[in-house]
Amino acid sequence: MNSLKVHQNSYKNSESWTDDLPVCKNTGIGFSTNQIYREDGHPQEEHLYEDYSSHFRFNDQFYWYAVFDGHEGKRAADFCSQRMTAEIYFSQINEKQSDEEIRELLRQAFLTVEAGYMESLGDLLAERTCLQYEIPDGLSTYEAYQKVPHVMEKIKSLNCELASGSATAVALICKNKLFVANVGNCRVLLCQTDANSVLKVVQLSIDHDLQNEDELLRLSQIGINPHNLRNSSRLGNQENTRCLGNYAIKDGYKDFEDLSKATQEPVISEPDVHGGIILDESCRFLLLMTAGLYKSVEESIGPEQVNRHIAQWVVEQFREQATLTGVAQAVVDKVVRLHHDWYMSNSFNHSCTPKREDITLVLRNFNYPLPNALKSPTKPTVQFNPLVIANDITNSNNSTQHTLTNLSTISKTNTTTSSEAKTESEDDIGPDQRIPAYVDFGDFYKNFEEAKKNGTLASCLE
Repeated sequence: MNSLKVHQNSYKNSESWTDDLPVCKNTGIGFSTNQIYREDGHPQEEHLYEDYSSHFRFNDQFYWYAVFDGHEGKRAADFCSQRMTAEIYFSQINEKQSDEEIRELLRQAFLTVEAGYMESLGDLLAERTCLQYEIPDGLSTYEAYQKVPHVMEKIKSLNCELASGSATAVALICKNKLFVANVGNCRVLLCQTDANSVLKVVQLSIDHDLQNEDELLRLSQIGINPHNLRNSSRLGNQENTRCLGNYAIKDGYKDFEDLSKATQEPVISEPDVHGGIILDESCRFLLLMTAGLYKSVEESIGPEQVNRHIAQWVVEQFREQATLTGVAQAVVDKVVRLHHDWYMSNSFNHSCTPKREDITLVLRNFNYPLPNALKSPTKPTVQFNPLVIANDITNSNNSTQHTLTNLSTISKTNTTTSSEAKTESEDDIGPDQRIPAYVDFGDFYKNFEEAKKNGTLASCLE
């Protein structure tokens, strides 16, 4: 990607180059920082906020959305959020014709970002190597801490930074088709209505964790005993079986007891990719979320039909809120309250974890009505009009579907056709495209001319 190389220096010198990209106005973002539940009730964060998200409009045909769920610090999620956007934005996406070409573009973007991130760790690895030479030969780890504690603490800090990684889920709208790719346990949900206006939820992403039988099979094929993992919640130093970054587990997996017998890297960056899904009038909205959202719901009300509950809450907030960000944030706030109340009512149970992780929710609306929307004083410059084409979602054999049967929460699409568009007279816009004046300055000009004629005009007005 030659065009990408031209922009490498600007990326290195600035962490906010994406600020210059136009955002998608049909998107709302909700978030909440991680929380430790204290007995005194005061809020406390366990670590800095490690999630990142994207919602860009590259042009009228290409839109880009992503969530990045960082762990062990924000280094990997920060890097990957910017580089992934760059890989897509500066690619020759306009030249891609087939769905397979777009899927391959997304796949290569993940692999390229992974390689770029690992290359960016060169300084950290060099510093760690230099520090290791300062440890006297023959010392155990305990003895080294006694002899050179400052060196050991610095190495520990570097190892933590080298363990930084990110689960990632992305969605690309390309010429009215939707493509999705992910590694780790971020989740993408497409919400559609059927012929009876009943909302259904389709999970387009794959959860790459130890509850995924396909992932356990993959690990067993490289020498890892899956029976030792079935009752575990972690693989090495993280939850996910796939991620971007985390040099510590990808380069040093032999150092982890549960991974030491693997014949190749067990934690990979190869994404699952799906698409293209034609966005017809049945597609109502799209949700991208970090694991903190749905895991909090699972802990609060149980693991059954979690996707359904989240979609239902989104629908409810569409009826209440005035903006899409208001919708997304209200859903996040509801989940935060549910999880807090659940913990407080079960705090006597020592198996309950007294904390909650970062939460990020990206909501992309297609055509779901927002009846309380704030009216803009100007006409919108960007409008997404999905084509009305009957088409089944493809590549979703592994997805689960849930039907929301509460028909009272589902309303018909409010679309505006050309015959329903307002005329100029209805908008009070004249044929010269100007709005008639609503303040009469006639008396002012009359008095101005009389004062000027009589010589009584104030000098400041002459």
